[in-house]
Amino acid sequence: MRYLLLIFIAMPIIEMWLLITVGREIGAWSTIGLVLLTAAVGFSLLRRQGFATFFRARQKMDAGELPAIEMVEAIILAVCGALLVTPGFVTDIVGFAGLVPGFRRLIVTGMVSKMEVVNYRSQQTQYRHMPPNGYSQTSQEDSETLEGEYWRETDQKNNQENNVQNKEKKIHSRYLV
Repeated sequence: MRYLLLIFIAMPIIEMWLLITVGREIGAWSTIGLVLLTAAVGFSLLRRQGFATFFRARQKMDAGELPAIEMVEAIILAVCGALLVTPGFVTDIVGFAGLVPGFRRLIVTGMVSKMEVVNYRSQQTQYRHMPPNGYSQTSQEDSETLEGEYWRETDQKNNQENNVQNKEKKIHSRYLV
Protein backbone atom coordinates (compact mmCIF):
# COMPACT_ATOMS: atom_id res chain seq x y z
CA MET A 1 0.00 0.00 0.00
CA ARG A 2 2.81 2.43 0.75
CA TYR A 3 4.35 1.65 -2.65
CA LEU A 4 1.12 2.70 -4.29
CA LEU A 5 1.27 6.11 -2.59
CA LEU A 6 4.90 6.48 -3.67
CA ILE A 7 3.96 5.66 -7.27
CA PHE A 8 1.15 8.22 -7.28
CA ILE A 9 3.54 10.88 -6.03
CA ALA A 10 6.57 9.97 -8.14
CA MET A 11 4.88 9.23 -11.49
CA PRO A 12 3.60 12.75 -12.24
CA ILE A 13 7.00 14.21 -11.33
CA ILE A 14 8.81 11.75 -13.61
CA GLU A 15 6.31 12.31 -16.42
CA MET A 16 6.60 16.12 -16.21
CA TRP A 17 10.40 15.95 -16.18
CA LEU A 18 10.43 13.61 -19.18
CA LEU A 19 7.90 15.71 -21.13
CA ILE A 20 9.92 18.88 -20.49
CA THR A 21 13.17 17.14 -21.50
CA VAL A 22 11.69 15.72 -24.72
CA GLY A 23 10.00 19.07 -25.44
CA ARG A 24 13.34 20.83 -25.14
CA GLU A 25 14.93 18.39 -27.60
CA ILE A 26 12.27 18.07 -30.32
CA GLY A 27 10.01 21.06 -29.60
CA ALA A 28 6.75 21.57 -27.75
CA TRP A 29 4.39 20.88 -30.68
CA SER A 30 6.27 17.76 -31.68
CA THR A 31 6.07 16.49 -28.10
CA ILE A 32 2.32 17.15 -27.96
CA GLY A 33 1.89 15.40 -31.31
CA LEU A 34 3.91 12.42 -30.11
CA VAL A 35 1.80 12.12 -26.95
CA LEU A 36 -1.41 12.28 -29.01
CA LEU A 37 -0.03 9.76 -31.52
CA THR A 38 0.84 7.22 -28.80
CA ALA A 39 -2.63 7.66 -27.31
CA ALA A 40 -4.32 7.06 -30.69
CA VAL A 41 -2.18 4.02 -31.56
CA GLY A 42 -2.66 2.60 -28.06
CA PHE A 43 -6.41 3.10 -28.25
CA SER A 44 -6.70 1.27 -31.57
CA LEU A 45 -4.55 -1.64 -30.32
CA LEU A 46 -6.54 -1.76 -27.10
CA ARG A 47 -9.81 -1.85 -29.00
CA ARG A 48 -8.69 -4.72 -31.24
CA GLN A 49 -7.28 -6.81 -28.39
CA GLY A 50 -10.23 -6.02 -26.15
CA PHE A 51 -12.70 -7.38 -28.70
CA ALA A 52 -10.55 -10.47 -29.23
CA THR A 53 -10.49 -11.10 -25.47
CA PHE A 54 -14.26 -10.58 -25.27
CA PHE A 55 -14.90 -13.11 -28.04
CA ARG A 56 -12.60 -15.70 -26.43
CA ALA A 57 -14.41 -15.24 -23.11
CA ARG A 58 -17.75 -15.64 -24.87
CA GLN A 59 -16.59 -18.86 -26.55
CA LYS A 60 -15.46 -20.30 -23.22
CA MET A 61 -18.76 -19.40 -21.57
CA ASP A 62 -20.68 -20.98 -24.45
CA ALA A 63 -18.60 -24.14 -23.94
CA GLY A 64 -19.48 -24.09 -20.22
CA GLU A 65 -15.95 -23.23 -19.10
CA LEU A 66 -14.83 -20.55 -16.68
CA PRO A 67 -13.21 -17.67 -18.61
CA ALA A 68 -10.80 -16.78 -15.79
CA ILE A 69 -7.86 -15.95 -18.03
CA GLU A 70 -9.99 -13.72 -20.22
CA MET A 71 -11.42 -11.87 -17.21
CA VAL A 72 -7.94 -11.12 -15.87
CA GLU A 73 -6.80 -10.11 -19.36
CA ALA A 74 -9.73 -7.71 -19.59
CA ILE A 75 -8.70 -6.07 -16.32
CA ILE A 76 -5.10 -5.74 -17.49
CA LEU A 77 -6.26 -4.30 -20.82
CA ALA A 78 -8.45 -1.75 -19.02
CA VAL A 79 -5.54 -0.62 -16.85
CA CYS A 80 -3.23 -0.45 -19.88
CA GLY A 81 -5.84 1.56 -21.77
CA ALA A 82 -6.04 4.07 -18.93
CA LEU A 83 -2.24 4.33 -18.91
CA LEU A 84 -2.10 4.88 -22.67
CA VAL A 85 -4.66 7.68 -22.56
CA THR A 86 -2.79 9.37 -19.69
CA PRO A 87 -0.34 11.89 -21.17
CA GLY A 88 3.26 10.88 -20.68
CA PHE A 89 5.92 8.58 -21.98
CA VAL A 90 6.48 6.35 -18.95
CA THR A 91 2.77 5.51 -18.69
CA ASP A 92 2.74 4.84 -22.45
CA ILE A 93 5.64 2.39 -22.12
CA VAL A 94 3.89 0.52 -19.30
CA GLY A 95 0.59 0.59 -21.22
CA PHE A 96 2.17 -0.75 -24.42
CA ALA A 97 3.95 -3.47 -22.42
CA GLY A 98 0.54 -4.69 -21.24
CA LEU A 99 -0.65 -4.86 -24.84
CA VAL A 100 2.12 -7.27 -25.84
CA PRO A 101 0.35 -10.67 -25.77
CA GLY A 102 3.33 -12.70 -24.52
CA PHE A 103 4.08 -10.33 -21.65
CA ARG A 104 0.40 -10.07 -20.76
CA ARG A 105 0.09 -13.90 -20.71
CA LEU A 106 2.94 -14.10 -18.18
CA ILE A 107 1.17 -11.64 -15.90
CA VAL A 108 -2.21 -13.34 -16.36
CA THR A 109 -0.98 -16.88 -15.64
CA GLY A 110 0.77 -15.62 -12.52
CA MET A 111 -2.42 -13.93 -11.32
CA VAL A 112 -4.78 -16.78 -12.26
CA SER A 113 -2.62 -19.36 -10.48
CA LYS A 114 -3.27 -17.45 -7.23
CA MET A 115 -7.01 -17.09 -7.78
CA GLU A 116 -9.70 -19.08 -6.02
CA VAL A 117 -13.32 -19.13 -7.15
CA VAL A 118 -15.92 -19.98 -4.53
CA ASN A 119 -19.46 -21.25 -5.05
CA TYR A 120 -21.41 -19.13 -2.57
CA ARG A 121 -24.60 -21.19 -2.72
CA SER A 122 -23.19 -24.22 -1.01
CA GLN A 123 -20.21 -22.44 0.58
CA GLN A 124 -17.86 -25.05 -0.90
CA THR A 125 -14.83 -24.22 -2.95
CA GLN A 126 -15.27 -25.73 -6.40
CA TYR A 127 -12.13 -24.43 -8.06
CA ARG A 128 -8.79 -24.15 -6.32
CA HIS A 129 -5.51 -22.64 -7.48
CA MET A 130 -6.26 -22.58 -11.15
CA PRO A 131 -3.67 -23.81 -13.63
CA PRO A 132 -2.84 -21.75 -16.74
CA ASN A 133 -5.71 -23.29 -18.72
CA GLY A 134 -8.14 -21.37 -16.50
CA TYR A 135 -10.11 -24.04 -14.66
CA SER A 136 -9.60 -27.18 -12.67
CA GLN A 137 -12.35 -28.91 -10.75
CA THR A 138 -11.34 -30.46 -7.42
CA SER A 139 -13.15 -33.78 -7.91
CA GLN A 140 -16.13 -35.34 -9.61
CA GLU A 141 -17.71 -36.32 -6.29
CA ASP A 142 -18.10 -32.66 -5.24
CA SER A 143 -19.91 -31.83 -8.47
CA GLU A 144 -23.65 -31.23 -8.39
CA THR A 145 -24.22 -31.74 -12.11
CA LEU A 146 -27.69 -32.86 -13.11
CA GLU A 147 -28.28 -34.60 -16.41
CA GLY A 148 -31.60 -34.71 -18.15
CA GLU A 149 -33.66 -33.84 -21.17
CA TYR A 150 -36.20 -31.12 -21.68
CA TRP A 151 -38.76 -30.13 -24.25
CA ARG A 152 -41.32 -27.43 -24.64
CA GLU A 153 -44.88 -28.59 -24.39
CA THR A 154 -45.94 -26.17 -27.11
CA ASP A 155 -43.39 -27.77 -29.46
CA GLN A 156 -44.65 -31.22 -28.56
CA LYS A 157 -48.27 -30.20 -29.24
CA ASN A 158 -47.29 -28.61 -32.56
CA ASN A 159 -45.42 -31.77 -33.58
CA GLN A 160 -48.43 -33.93 -32.68
CA GLU A 161 -50.77 -31.66 -34.66
CA ASN A 162 -48.41 -31.72 -37.65
CA ASN A 163 -48.25 -35.53 -37.50
CA VAL A 164 -52.06 -35.76 -37.44
CA GLN A 165 -52.32 -33.34 -40.38
CA ASN A 166 -49.70 -35.28 -42.35
CA LYS A 167 -51.57 -38.56 -41.75
CA GLU A 168 -54.84 -36.95 -42.90
CA LYS A 169 -53.12 -35.70 -46.07
CA LYS A 170 -51.75 -39.19 -46.78
CA ILE A 171 -55.15 -40.80 -46.27
CA HIS A 172 -56.84 -38.15 -48.41
CA SER A 173 -54.27 -38.57 -51.19
CA ARG A 174 -54.81 -42.37 -51.23
CA TYR A 175 -58.53 -42.01 -51.86
CA LEU A 176 -58.00 -39.48 -54.63
CA VAL A 177 -55.78 -41.85 -56.65
